[in-house]
Amino acid sequence: MRRDLGWRMLAAAVLAPTLWMAGCSGGGEGSSKSAVEGQATGVSNTEIAPIDPATAATVTGRMIFEGAPPERRELPMKGNPECSALHATGTTLSEDVIVSEGGLENVFVYVKSGLEGRAFAVPAKPAVIDNKNCLYQPHVIGVQVGQSVELLNSDPTLHNVRLKSNNQRNWNIGLPFQGMKQTKKFEAVEVMATLKCDVHPWMTGYVGVLNHPYFAVTGTGGAYSISGLPPGDYEIEAWHETYGTRTASVSVGPSETRSLDLTFAAS
Repeated sequence: MRRDLGWRMLAAAVLAPTLWMAGCSGGGEGSSKSAVEGQATGVSNTEIAPIDPATAATVTGRMIFEGAPPERRELPMKGNPECSALHATGTTLSEDVIVSEGGLENVFVYVKSGLEGRAFAVPAKPAVIDNKNCLYQPHVIGVQVGQSVELLNSDPTLHNVRLKSNNQRNWNIGLPFQGMKQTKKFEAVEVMATLKCDVHPWMTGYVGVLNHPYFAVTGTGGAYSISGLPPGDYEIEAWHETYGTRTASVSVGPSETRSLDLTFAAS
């Protein structure tokens, strides 16, 4: 009981200014503004031209991992009874380096160049970042500039979500109750923005913000697929939180599927 009270007092101290600021700003959709003038946004003077599905192309492949991957660390949840109770069947391991079937997971893969002069509609469907089991789920996500992003708390404990960014106005919002959500928008291109929880310091998430929809996050085996591309010449970049970036060029013709693998190596 004493430990639980201590955590609640700490969380209250952390979130008190956060909740006050959220109340003043509304904490809702569109309340964040870009801190960098002139950044590319989802609003453009260029006319939005639909991509002909009959000629749309696909780039697919894997992020291959060479060498022996580091052993995944146990996350320090045992000092927090409300979080450790959510993982009663075993330990919870770090998500910074996950290698499966010879491929690297949680790599953000996107078109870095080749789409200049085009504009793309912002998705009406919001992206969702869940505070679940005292982790950010997903660990890595991509969104478009101006797209609504729902920050959800699925846990029976309080969380806060602090944005650490170079291109956005940083914010810190509280989610003290299970089922609570707040909506934000990112208003400038950035690869990558970081999310942190002050109450649970092991919680880290990453958001890639683009002004187009051509991105993916690798899953099992390091696999990814970027579909619906207009035919053209592109630079593809892959970002990983531990191993940095890899880039390569690819050309795709009408209705063509091209394979592009990139390699990350153990340090």
